[in-house]
Amino acid sequence: MIRDRETLDAFLTQIARFVRETLVPRENEMAETDAVPADIVATMRGLGLFGMSIPEAFGGLGLTMEEEVLVAFELGRTSPAFRSLLGTNNGIGSQGIVMDGTPAQKQRWLPRLASGEIVGSFALTEPDVGSDAASLKTSARRDGDHWVLNGTKRYITNAPEAGLFTVFARSEPDKKGAAGVSAFLVEGGTPGLRLGTLDRKMGQRGAHTCDVILEDCRVPADAIIGGRQGEGFRTAMKVLDRGRLHISAVCVGVAHRLIDDALRFALERKQFGQPIAEFQLIQAMLADSRTEALAGRSMVLETARRKDDGADVATDAACCKLFCAEMVGRVADRAVQIHGGAGYMQDYAVERFYRDVRLFRIYEGTSQIQQLVIARNMIRDAKA
Repeated sequence: MIRDRETLDAFLTQIARFVRETLVPRENEMAETDAVPADIVATMRGLGLFGMSIPEAFGGLGLTMEEEVLVAFELGRTSPAFRSLLGTNNGIGSQGIVMDGTPAQKQRWLPRLASGEIVGSFALTEPDVGSDAASLKTSARRDGDHWVLNGTKRYITNAPEAGLFTVFARSEPDKKGAAGVSAFLVEGGTPGLRLGTLDRKMGQRGAHTCDVILEDCRVPADAIIGGRQGEGFRTAMKVLDRGRLHISAVCVGVAHRLIDDALRFALERKQFGQPIAEFQLIQAMLADSRTEALAGRSMVLETARRKDDGADVATDAACCKLFCAEMVGRVADRAVQIHGGAGYMQDYAVERFYRDVRLFRIYEGTSQIQQLVIARNMIRDAKA
């Protein structure tokens, strides 16, 4: 639901210009240094991008879901690592507090997340726990007015930069599955919390992940989100719809960038005396990519609007994540193919994007998990 079309259009124009004139020209710099330049981070803060989904009462922009995906379409037109830095502040790193936090927790953390003063991180995955998140092993033991956390979290996005970790731990060991899990807000630098070495990833250089190791890490009793023990997994599930739609929109944006690059190359590259864009098999790849990107955009916008209207979009959000993550992989593959040998060279952005987009099919729920969510919800609804 768009609240003020004129204001939103001006903001989208500003973001598109920022992406085109600032981020795209510095993609190689970020890839080579494996870091988002400090001046770009400062500009992102000034634009309010760290607080897009955080309510205005706490210093954020308070964007609706539809407004947020429109911004994500634009941010997707450059290297995903730029968006990754601010993604957790708008999604899983803040939305648990927005939805379930106590008034004191909201007042303490949301303004700092919205301004970009601190970066949030969502610590759920463990060395032996991924899609089966309800089986997590990190423990939380009550000790007077504190909880003592022990365990290791793995592949935690933005952990090296984070000032706040949402840590999921088993606070009720006698309860199996999700029922005994609580979500704890742990400030960066807390004694007993340390970070592993930076992960060496296939792509998305500039977006950092690493282990988060908790060794007798003591946090106050009021660090549990919402003050409600055993509700952590429910909190995690609540943030998924928004996160899946946001990532889906980013996938659409990346797809459009790849299509633009592939089309430009096809118009410039000549073989047999004419641009390769004139060859029908090249045209077929371009047409398939454009069609799939349009389908993804339409799915995301429709589902975002329904979410803003208060509808339960859990199934459709999973459909969007499944389709868009798989779609952008196909588009990237075609873009490399259209570039031919050049597409395998690091001189062209499509080589980097080909590696970068592979992650979309894995994080925030693998494609296979999305399939299970969709099918199980279908069966549940049919039985109701």
